[in-house]
Amino acid sequence: MTFKKVYIPYGQYWSTPFSRWQMSFQNLHAIRFAADISKRFLDIRGISPNIFDELIFGITIPQLYSFYGGPWLASMIGIEHVTGPMISQACATGTHAISIAAQNVETGINKNVLVITADRCSNGPHLVYPNPQAPGSTLEAENWVWDNFGRDPFAENSMIQTAENVAKEANISRKDQDKITLMRYNQYQNSLKNNSAFQKRYMIEPIKVKDHKGQKVISVVEGDEGIYPTTMEGLSKLKPVLSGGTVTYGTQTHPADGNCGIIITTKEKANQLRKREDIEIRIISYGEYKTKKGYMAMAIVPAANKALKRGDISIQDVSVIKTHNPFAVNDIYFCMEMDIDWKDMNNYGSSLIYGHPQAPTMMRIIIELIEELVEKGGGFGLADGCAAGDTGAALLIEVKVD
Repeated sequence: MTFKKVYIPYGQYWSTPFSRWQMSFQNLHAIRFAADISKRFLDIRGISPNIFDELIFGITIPQLYSFYGGPWLASMIGIEHVTGPMISQACATGTHAISIAAQNVETGINKNVLVITADRCSNGPHLVYPNPQAPGSTLEAENWVWDNFGRDPFAENSMIQTAENVAKEANISRKDQDKITLMRYNQYQNSLKNNSAFQKRYMIEPIKVKDHKGQKVISVVEGDEGIYPTTMEGLSKLKPVLSGGTVTYGTQTHPADGNCGIIITTKEKANQLRKREDIEIRIISYGEYKTKKGYMAMAIVPAANKALKRGDISIQDVSVIKTHNPFAVNDIYFCMEMDIDWKDMNNYGSSLIYGHPQAPTMMRIIIELIEELVEKGGGFGLADGCAAGDTGAALLIEVKVD
């Protein structure tokens, strides 16, 4: 879809740090955690919850009482009059949730939409399902996170196998995967310069993590947690995860926990809420695509091309490109197909380095896209990423700096 009337007020978005799974956020209830951070954000910005006429909530991993989803989250934030959908589209959840908010603003259904994404990969649920047809009516079961990472029920392969499939077909070497991973790690280091000045533009921190009674502070999280130092020597020593493969634990992302939020609104309201009067941010278009079975990383190219076509611009017109790259293979393939230099995208890092908490991942990428465009003095930005089920989703935005 193409948008003409949808804006993001500059600075009115956030991300928590991303914490590697089984670290500081591992036992926080993802929805309650998101409510706490949302209230903190609105209080810091001096924004009344009553301005919102819809809340869209993206979450992919069930939490206790998540049946009540968006309405429950809205009530905890103090927006008891508001409802809205709960979106779950694996890694594309953040992009798709923003696109739905944009559609509602574009068509006049809503004016001020708060979009929140939250997930906790740590300690995911272990589910059982009744199966009266099974011998002795025994139950079917799954570990929500681990089992679904490990097997697509349609393609009948794991996530990592999709990366290997693309690497083989596109002739992507192990050496190039190591090289681009090191590059992305070094780009991420730029976001930490000057006391993490880039990240501080959007990141809510510090976060005090309390015990289950909510009384004692057991840890304080300042910045992304669980990122390992990366060197070419270290990467080259790692063995491929799959026998005969090319992808190692160093050239793929890690599961994480966290949440993000963003305000989607009209031009008039964006002008009222923005932190700088000289910055205007407009959502231009959205594109999604499903590629052939078992080749997830390939979906990002046609998804990007859809968004670009709908926005009536070429990839050469784009100033900043950010991708969700769960595997180094993704970026190599994207650059091959789009004729892009590796170094000309994912400045300040990407999910390959800082982790992947599912629903919030693409939203943080979009937030960073905005901030980098502001730094460059404006222009077009493309956020793109793959998702489970061999799909991809892309969002095109424009930032103007007067």
